[in-house]
Amino acid sequence: MKKMDTDDEIWFGKDGTQIPQRKSFLCDVKEGVTPITIWKYKEAGHNHEANNEIKALGLTGIFTNPKPTRLIKLMLQLSTFHSDNDLILDFFSGSCTTAHALLDLNKQDNGTRKFICVQLPEKCDEKSEAFKAGYKTIAEIGKERIRRVIKKIKKDDEGKLPFEKTKQNLGFKVFKLQPSNFKIWQGDGIENGRQLEKHLQLHLDSIKKDAGEENMLYELLIKSGRDLNSKIEITNNYYKINDGEMVIAISKIDEKIVDLILEDKPQIFITLDKLFKNNDQLKTNTALQMKDAGIEFNHLILLFYFRREHAG
Repeated sequence: MKKMDTDDEIWFGKDGTQIPQRKSFLCDVKEGVTPITIWKYKEAGHNHEANNEIKALGLTGIFTNPKPTRLIKLMLQLSTFHSDNDLILDFFSGSCTTAHALLDLNKQDNGTRKFICVQLPEKCDEKSEAFKAGYKTIAEIGKERIRRVIKKIKKDDEGKLPFEKTKQNLGFKVFKLQPSNFKIWQGDGIENGRQLEKHLQLHLDSIKKDAGEENMLYELLIKSGRDLNSKIEITNNYYKINDGEMVIAISKIDEKIVDLILEDKPQIFITLDKLFKNNDQLKTNTALQMKDAGIEFNHLILLFYFRREHAG
């Protein structure tokens, strides 16, 4: 810094008291264009403002060096059109400033932008205020911030006329990458018939003991190429995906349920083989009926999944 100041490479504004900026000279620019920073603090905010935003949500001292939401809003305004097609992806979400800014901007212009925030479950320092407040990982801080922003938006909407309220969907889902709900066949170490028989016995029930129904549902969704944000309805002991485009049965299968699925006329029907309970007649009839109706019928075992986590 001292060397740059000595070499007259730092500009402190016209009166010498402004925020220092590094000078760019035409002789140093290959293309002959000098880049200029045009976003000033009064437009894009600053770290002090960002800390106040965290404080207003009751998360004082929980996260260090957050970015101001005004900075992210500027980026969103330049790159989105507040439509259903706007999807913002933040691979390093930290305290989820991106989600906060997007929710606020949607409220401001009645937009319907959506976000995906990705954050490794990086552990908080045990001496930090975040850890003392009960947040074991940075990801937990981000989730709590989103919950509080949504709660604040809902509270602000109270008492407003219907046409004055925000049109955005204020729900959000949280997923963690996990091993499969299904037992994975590993036949590389099988050396004789006895070992093969033992391995087959272990896979008579291909579902792991701790597998949850909702978790299996999302695994089947992701492995069938569907969006994790797909519309899901529960009816007649099965799940209808995207207004009946696909049907998934996880808990029960019988003739009555099969008839109801045939009436819904989905493109694809997926179920678990174990639900037929060795009733080969029911399984064969189901397969033939689905084929006659032009419905793709699958009862496959899949390898890995995203586990749904309660988002609050």
